[in-house]
Amino acid sequence: MSRIAVIPGDGIGPEVIAEALRLLELLRGKGRSFSWDVFPFSAETFLRDGRAMPLEALGQLAGYDAILLGAFGDPRIPDMAHGREVVLGLRQGLDLYVNMRPVRLLLPELTPLKRGGASEIDFVVLRENTEGLYAHAGGFLHRGTRNETALQTSVDTRFGIERFLRYAFALAAARPIAKLTLVDKHNALRFSGDLWYRTFLEVASAFSSVSAEHRFIDAACAELVLNPGHFSVIAADNLFGDILGDLGAALAGGLGFAPSANINPETGKGMFEPIHGSAPDIAGRGIANPCAALLACAMMVEHLGDKEAAMAIEKAVRKSLAEGALTRDAGGTLSTSEMGKAVMARMDIP
Repeated sequence: MSRIAVIPGDGIGPEVIAEALRLLELLRGKGRSFSWDVFPFSAETFLRDGRAMPLEALGQLAGYDAILLGAFGDPRIPDMAHGREVVLGLRQGLDLYVNMRPVRLLLPELTPLKRGGASEIDFVVLRENTEGLYAHAGGFLHRGTRNETALQTSVDTRFGIERFLRYAFALAAARPIAKLTLVDKHNALRFSGDLWYRTFLEVASAFSSVSAEHRFIDAACAELVLNPGHFSVIAADNLFGDILGDLGAALAGGLGFAPSANINPETGKGMFEPIHGSAPDIAGRGIANPCAALLACAMMVEHLGDKEAAMAIEKAVRKSLAEGALTRDAGGTLSTSEMGKAVMARMDIP
């Protein structure tokens, strides 16, 4: 039996995760072996206890086969200290060094592009997840004065880059179009960028079946909009991968349809989440789009070894959208729970 730790989080997080749990209940009723425990790590916990999760939680969560995460963000904590504690704490504490964001257009009408069908938007953005500018290295000098200085240091190691790129090339080799595009800015970032580019060239030599190419971040963003069908797997550092993942989500219909995975390929540990935020402006109104959470659930069950169930979830989402089941963000009228029911009613799984 697969054991799942569930962290609903803030804002619309509990609302969309509730639909994902109903989906897991449906799968369990079809004979799938899942159990889960819900952990109340959130802004409320942080404001009450001074911590979003207790110190011993990391060891406890490491005992689960997967983590399903909602969203973090609360206007009462403007610096997102609680979100960093949980999300970055789990990514680094469990060494989840690959962030994976699949970008697939589920319904042609959802893309804002004038041209480009569903088949042209089908790529994966891979982001190194534990280093770079998000490593939280830096600080302030003379904070609060007119001489205030901020230092934000990018931490990039040969070990971290190489293991990430090896995974990226292996994934590209297994896709119908065996192509990997490295996105960086080594013409301006002369040190970290140079290390990324040199490591990329060296790792590429071990994967002769994969077409390896390079784009600078500005050129990559432009080409994604003009010709998204060019890409198969995109690999980037923490910052650029974050930007490209959100751009990809916009091309595919918005953050409400964008799932992600944070994984360690060696240990098998994984954390799965929709990439949207907590959206406090609509929290509690029952209108959030749960599709990203449902698709994150699909990524999770595939990671746990049930590819059949994962395919059934995505197929049900596609069918729901094609038949006009849409939430307000996608031009429809369905509530969060109504959208969840629409998808589950179309699940076809033995």
